Formats: sequence, C-alpha cells, structure tokens
Amino acid sequence: MTASGPARVLVVNAGSSSLKLRVVGGTTETSDEVTAGADLAAVGGALGGGADATAIKEAIESFGPIDAVGHRVVHGGTLYTSPVLVTGEVRQRLESLTDLAPLHQPKSLAALDAVSGVLPDTPAVACFDTAFHATIPESAATYALPAEWRARWTLRRYGFHGLSHAYVSHRAGELAGRPDGLRVVSCHLGAGASLAAVHDGRSVDTTMGFTPLDGLVMATRSGSVDPGLVLWLEEHARTPSRELASTLEYRSGLTGLTGTGDMREVLTRAAADDPKAVLGRDVYLHRLRASIASMAAAMDGLDVLVFTGGVGENSAEIRLRAGAGLGFLGAGIDEARNAAKPGDVEGEDWEITAPGARVRSFVIAAREDRQIAAEVRSLLG
Repeated sequence: MTASGPARVLVVNAGSSSLKLRVVGGTTETSDEVTAGADLAAVGGALGGGADATAIKEAIESFGPIDAVGHRVVHGGTLYTSPVLVTGEVRQRLESLTDLAPLHQPKSLAALDAVSGVLPDTPAVACFDTAFHATIPESAATYALPAEWRARWTLRRYGFHGLSHAYVSHRAGELAGRPDGLRVVSCHLGAGASLAAVHDGRSVDTTMGFTPLDGLVMATRSGSVDPGLVLWLEEHARTPSRELASTLEYRSGLTGLTGTGDMREVLTRAAADDPKAVLGRDVYLHRLRASIASMAAAMDGLDVLVFTGGVGENSAEIRLRAGAGLGFLGAGIDEARNAAKPGDVEGEDWEITAPGARVRSFVIAAREDRQIAAEVRSLLG
C-alpha cells in the first residue's frame, strides 16, 4: 500500500469463455502499466468450465505481491452506482441482481469467488459497467411504461460498457488539452457495442438500455428492434420466448445479416461485392451514424469523437465510413492519419481529425484495467 492507495492492483475481468488477470501498477500509486498478467480459460461451471482453482492460484502467486483486487462486474443495478468494497453482504446483493444480467453476472461472481479463495485477506473492490451511466438524467433513462411496472421491476435504461466509456472520455480530455466542459461521444465498438454521450465527464445518454441487447448492431446481438416485431413472432409464428432471446443474443446482428460476426471478414467480403456483406456493413454504419448524431443531440453539440474497442481501434474502414456521414456535426476523418497503425504513432492513442474539422477525433485503446485500478485506488485510498 501507499499513502494514496494500493500500488499493485490485480484487475479481474471475467468474460464468457475466459478469465483475464492483470496487475496494474508498480512501485507508486500513479503507475498504471500492466506489470503481470494471465489469460485463463473460464472458471468453473458458471463460466463454462476450464481453468481450475490450481491454475488460478498458480497464476496469481506468479504475479508477486498484490495490494488490492478490482473486479469488473457488469451490473450494479440501482444498488451500486460507484465502486464498493466486497463483503459477504455485498456478495449476496450482487447475486440478487443476476436476473438483470443472467448471462454476465454469474461469470463475474464465479471469478470473484475463485480469486477471493486465493487472496482471502486482500481487499476486493467491485467496479461496475453500469455505474458510469448512473448520472443519465431521468428523461433519458425512463421508459414510457406504466409507473407500476417501472417501480415494481426497476425498469430503466442502465447502460453498459461504462468502465470503457469512463476511461476513454477522460483520456480524450487529456489528448484534447481540455479536461473541463468537453462534449464527447465515445464509440465502444467490439463484439458488443455501445455509444455514450459524455458531457463534462458525466454520462448523459447511452445506446444500451435495460439489457446489453439494445442500441447498435453488434457481432451477434440484434441491437434495437421494434418490440412489436418480437411480440408478433411470439404470437403469430409461435416462437418460444427462450428461442427469441437466444436468437436476438447469439444469431442476430452481423451474424444474422452476413453469416459471420467478424467485422474483418464482413469488410473483406463487402470489398468483393458480396451482397450480404455489403448489406451488413451498411446496416451497421447506418445505425452507428444515426446513434452518434443522437448522442450529440443529447449534449447540444459535439467536441470530440472517440473510437475504441476491437472494431473501433482496428478497423480504419469503419472509422472512415462512419466519419463520412458526420460532416454536418463538424466531424471529419483524415484518411492518412486514420490508416496509421498504432505502432506508427507515438503511444497507443492517436488523433485522426481531418484538417479544418471542428470536432476532434481520436482512436483510444480500451483500457478498462486502468479505469478499474483507478477506482480501486480512489475507494481504498
């Protein structure tokens, strides 16, 4: 520990089929570089089988001293809108939120239990993907549903990817040399994808809603769909609710449009005039551009546009095509800068703003690990 908090924070990120462990920090609390790490198969039955307790223990012991643990937890509901020290009571409350995120919450909890078994005396902090969006105004968070429904089941827009949006919007302020008052649209584009409107460091709108199914077209998720269409399928096509849920989650999005959720393959096939790939690319971009404009409207304008996530960081074509439809907002992407690889520029983040564009555009690496470490230090410091 240091006077300002734990120096070496073990960041635990449980995915659908993997467990990522990263030690962030060195000898001071200001160090935010990864100094050790391991990618393991999923933990236990809740994570789909794979790495056992011995593998986790060996990995963690190989890292050296750990001052604190930060766990990425997808859903905090309305119970947790900021990081929280994990206690037995907190663990129970997190489990009570499983119905809100049945695909993600059990994996986070399984990882929490597995790591706590190795480091029982090390303080553990839960950091939430929903927490950053707790500042969204009621006008943006409220669904036009009966009041008794909203009160009984806490039906509202929660938003997700908050750790990523928090990090890149803060980083954008550093890169722009303007940390205060900035209007940022953060585009987290990966297998899952969402946007956030961040005004003066606070989330004021986002594209994901009550679940991570809402909003943009994703690798396998549909994004926004007319609820009447889903009801029609249930009533007229006699499609069971479980099949509807599975199809919208795993067989829709780019996969449903093109047969693959891999954007690289989609773009390669589209360049060869494959009609399904062209349609998939264009549907993806139509929803992306429209949603960026919607996020800008929530802030009465736009100062900075950020691309992050696997697609956002690595697909120059998606960035260029998205920017081509945003000139009316003052945004523009420089083709040469945009084509630069991270190794060709100083650092891991770089600017792609076109000459004369009023809105500055950046590519910023998704570093939820840094955000989690910062939140752990802030809480424990």
